[in-house]
Amino acid sequence: MSDGRLSVFKTYKLYVGGKFPRSESGRVYEVTDSKGRWLANAPQSSRKDARDAVVAARKAFGGWSGATAYNRGQVLYRVAEMLEGRREQFVREVADAEGLSKSKAAAVVDAAIDRWVWYAGWTDKIGQIVGGANPVAGPYFNLSTPEPTGVVTVLAPQESSFLGLISVIAPVIATGNTAVVIASADAPLPALSLGEVLATSDLPGGVVNILSGKTAELAAPLASHQDVNAIDLTGTVAGSELAKELEIAAADNVKRVLRPQAVDGADWTADPGTRRLTAFLETKTVWHPTGALGASGSSY
Repeated sequence: MSDGRLSVFKTYKLYVGGKFPRSESGRVYEVTDSKGRWLANAPQSSRKDARDAVVAARKAFGGWSGATAYNRGQVLYRVAEMLEGRREQFVREVADAEGLSKSKAAAVVDAAIDRWVWYAGWTDKIGQIVGGANPVAGPYFNLSTPEPTGVVTVLAPQESSFLGLISVIAPVIATGNTAVVIASADAPLPALSLGEVLATSDLPGGVVNILSGKTAELAAPLASHQDVNAIDLTGTVAGSELAKELEIAAADNVKRVLRPQAVDGADWTADPGTRRLTAFLETKTVWHPTGALGASGSSY
């Protein structure tokens, strides 16, 4: 083999509707490591790309939300299997993205895979936490059950390119929603590689759509989009002008808004609890008469 062989550089693309398009604008931007060394050119998504992602997410919502919770758990676990198989690639990308040593990056990737498995286990359990039979006065059954909100825009954390990313995507889709994700602007490569994992797992196309580019440029049209049902503002700074502007835009069609918290980025390895699982769930309550059995007036 010739010593002068040229390396085959990886081409990173968006992940929309189960496919890998380049940005319709044709734009890219340079991604560098913590020392300013070039890593790759990432697609710089446009507003048109964002709208296409919403269309894909809406198309996928019916099938994904209609799947059984058990089946969603199986699919999410399959994603974890695929992540485990590409562990070394993600260790390298996270080390470059976050300026970590290989051992520290490996710990981050392992925590991210474990986090995905953790949420996979919650798919068929969260309904028992937030739903159930309600005690009411009268001959009625009164049952509350959780339902997914719909299409959720997720602004991924800026500093935690993989563990934080997994921590905001997994709970959204575990509960039956579909997602349009805006990756970390400065460290998008682990997110774009995650798209490759999702495409080769059992996750239906469109359930997760991943965009890279300028967060503010993409978030604005998504926050005001009439077919987006909720938005997670984790990728903004609590109290910042951008967070306020997006929250105001989201009010136009009464989106659910998960506000950025100052503690969100402090320690992504901490137990996340169920806050993100319940953030994008609606509660449906059904009343049904119990009926009567005989002249005695007893009921069932």
